[in-house]
Amino acid sequence: MTRWLSLICALVLAGCVRPAEERAERDLEIGEATIGTTSVRVSGGLAAIRRGTPGEIELWQSAPAIDIHFQRPKDAPSQWTVRIKNTTPDLLARASGAGKSLSLTQSAGSVRTQATLSVNLPVGESTLSLAPADAADSGSFRFAVLSDVQEAIDDVQDIYRKMNAEPGLRFVLGAGDLTQQGTVSQLTRFEEELRVLELPYYTTLGNHELGAGPPPFQDLYGRANFSFEFKAVRFSMLDSASATIDPLVYGWLDDWLADGRDQTHIVAMHIPPLDPIGVRNGAFASRAEAAKLLSRLAKGRVDLTLYGHIHSYYDFDNAGIPAHISGGGGAIPERFDGIGRHFLVVEADGAVGVKGVRVVRVD
Repeated sequence: MTRWLSLICALVLAGCVRPAEERAERDLEIGEATIGTTSVRVSGGLAAIRRGTPGEIELWQSAPAIDIHFQRPKDAPSQWTVRIKNTTPDLLARASGAGKSLSLTQSAGSVRTQATLSVNLPVGESTLSLAPADAADSGSFRFAVLSDVQEAIDDVQDIYRKMNAEPGLRFVLGAGDLTQQGTVSQLTRFEEELRVLELPYYTTLGNHELGAGPPPFQDLYGRANFSFEFKAVRFSMLDSASATIDPLVYGWLDDWLADGRDQTHIVAMHIPPLDPIGVRNGAFASRAEAAKLLSRLAKGRVDLTLYGHIHSYYDFDNAGIPAHISGGGGAIPERFDGIGRHFLVVEADGAVGVKGVRVVRVD
């Protein structure tokens, strides 16, 4: 009996070694689909393909600039309608195929972060490139950081309106915990509230998105781990919702660190590797892994780390890298610090680095 009990315990422990494994493997499937007989692929998995029928497709963007590749056989429709959600208001769409530029029409959606494209695709491979006109230019720009909305979803509108009033913001970077339990209905409600926000919201998930199994977050909003570049600044988003980073993701991170080594590089995740004050013990399950990750980020010359999870604001260094915890979306705040609901405004420059981080209080 003891032998069998030991075996069962070993199997249980083995099954818990990689709590984020399923989500990491799911990331590999994001941004790829076969619609009828036409293959569609988004470079880097930087958009969730939500639905599609031959000749029509809907995507949710996870980055300011994406490339959508179509492989159309002769028997597939040539005329395609591409509906884009969570895109930049200053979107500039281009199309190419059969060795030449393709004409397309672009119309605005019902909110500023939506657009509809119509294009005639030739047989073979075609590419739609979606990006603001200045996406590849260097220079200073500003973005917001928000996490931990959770049960405060009824009150999030004034945060979005205050973001809309901030001059020059290009997008919002999210560090997770959008909802209470991550159900489809709660995520849909979160998206409905975003209609007020005039900026796209690029986010990873938090531990509160893990309440439904398997979590529907990736089907709706795309990869949990992803990396993109905007105006010569590298952004890498990591899934630390299970208080760990999956081993598969460390391989991707090494590539992203190599890509961003000579750039300004900003890394964001939900649960921080280390809790700077320890009141909630809101950190990685393993201090050894925390040290491993921070060592990697330091060697990769990361310029800034951003975290959520702890419902307050803290400014500190980890492994010599400037770090900011911002959990000000409205979830039950730490009562002793008086921070309350807030978001961050970050100014970055691809050549200079991070020029400033400012707390904007909402309450």
